[in-house]
Amino acid sequence: MARDGAIYACQSCGGVQTKWSGQCPACNAWNSLVEELTSRPPGAMTLTKPTRKVHLAFEGLDEATVAPPRIATGVDEWDRVCGGGVVPGSAILVGGDPGVGKSTLLLQVAAQAALRGAKCAYISGEEAVEQVRARAQRMGLAGAPVKLAAETSLRAISDGLKAEHFDFVVIDSIQTMWSDAHEAGPGSVTQVRAAAGELVRLAKKRGMAVVLVGHVTKEGAIAGPRVIEHMVDAVFAFEGERGYPFRILRGAKNRFGATDEIGVFEMGDAGLAEVKNPSALFLNTSGERAAGAAVFAGIEGSRPVLVEIQALVAPSAYGTPRRAVVGWDSGRLAMILAVLEARCGLSFGDRDVYLNVAGGLRISEPAADLAAAAALASSVFDQALPQDCVVFGEISLSGEVRPVSRMDSRLKEAAKLGFRRALAPAVQDSAGGALPVTGASRLADAIQRIHDANWDGSP
Repeated sequence: MARDGAIYACQSCGGVQTKWSGQCPACNAWNSLVEELTSRPPGAMTLTKPTRKVHLAFEGLDEATVAPPRIATGVDEWDRVCGGGVVPGSAILVGGDPGVGKSTLLLQVAAQAALRGAKCAYISGEEAVEQVRARAQRMGLAGAPVKLAAETSLRAISDGLKAEHFDFVVIDSIQTMWSDAHEAGPGSVTQVRAAAGELVRLAKKRGMAVVLVGHVTKEGAIAGPRVIEHMVDAVFAFEGERGYPFRILRGAKNRFGATDEIGVFEMGDAGLAEVKNPSALFLNTSGERAAGAAVFAGIEGSRPVLVEIQALVAPSAYGTPRRAVVGWDSGRLAMILAVLEARCGLSFGDRDVYLNVAGGLRISEPAADLAAAAALASSVFDQALPQDCVVFGEISLSGEVRPVSRMDSRLKEAAKLGFRRALAPAVQDSAGGALPVTGASRLADAIQRIHDANWDGSP
């Protein structure tokens, strides 16, 4: 029987129930309801005070709005994802796998911002001050005027931030913070929600930018209740595959900038180094391109990125052919294989298919359809694509190659890296572009050109 004042909070979605059950009715997660007390323990602090009754003032859409000021941290890739710099008074949630480099990135951002005149603080709930200081020395940032603290009590952190003005504050991590206004343990839904809410309110009230580091689940989503993502102004995911030196900062939500922007870093002995030209990092320019490889000209945020898509089609040694894909959607691969069989006459029923995006980058835009199909056809025919050719285009179920957005930007980036031709959707205004385009209105036409090695645009 539940105690008086007890509720059951789901640790996956944050939903609250009055009685325990094996499955959360809100998100259908099993064994995620944990008992928590709603009553405040004796002597607990009250984080918010009752506000006076105020009248609501309305404004029109035609009123002039001044663009929010920005704090230029000096880390250009971070500022790019933020939309041009950190907005004072904003709250940012950064998530990533353990060991990917979240603390290294944020310490580097805080140190660079402090060297440019901003008052920065780094509060760690997972490491001691000596550990943070040792990391700064290893990165060559020991001389940056960043205030360090190791604390998990929300009361102490709130009092410290109120006693001194800061422009940029890092909280590492939000799951370690606890408030004595609740009896739940640190990391629970109640504690995480209360700590995030108080820190966001403090950031808005005092005009300082607060960055909250969040843990992620085994599925890669940010742990804790989803309400935290609605509280903050921006949600960034710091990604990186083990075995690869690069890291990608990807914006999932941003009230002050684009939501699909990315920043690319390379992990080294002295911390994270910015990658100004990601295409050169993801491409292998040594030697001739083998059969089964196609260079895709994609768009990540506002920048074009060239990446190699590799495919291998081999006879199946077992009764059921295997389909393995890394860095792309497996459902999208199944659709491309079906279109290749139905519209182009290529058979994959007795063959294993492996598809890989080189470098560990994950691609989600439909413009990669034609590049994946070209790589698969190249592997089937054992016919290598030209070394100086890029491929992009969306494929429909009817076998039509559909135009994609920002074709000029893709072609200009390819031309800058030395590519001389492109296999892309056939458009009427393709003449006079950065590269000569071998247009294909149907997927069967593109596959026939790959089979015949016909790249001059002639039938």
